[in-house]
Amino acid sequence: MPILNILIVIIVIGFVLWLVNNYLPMDGKIKKILNFVVVIGVIIWLLKVFSIISI
Repeated sequence: MPILNILIVIIVIGFVLWLVNNYLPMDGKIKKILNFVVVIGVIIWLLKVFSIISI
């Protein structure tokens, strides 16, 4: 997967997460959990893309 595609995916995920954090009314604890899950998911996805792990 080209680096440009990876950067575009990360930017889109970040933008969507920003939209959710700013415009959806949720409790602060739920937002923290959502942010944590998304960040961990992106990290695992990046590790798989660069063949560091294989799950």
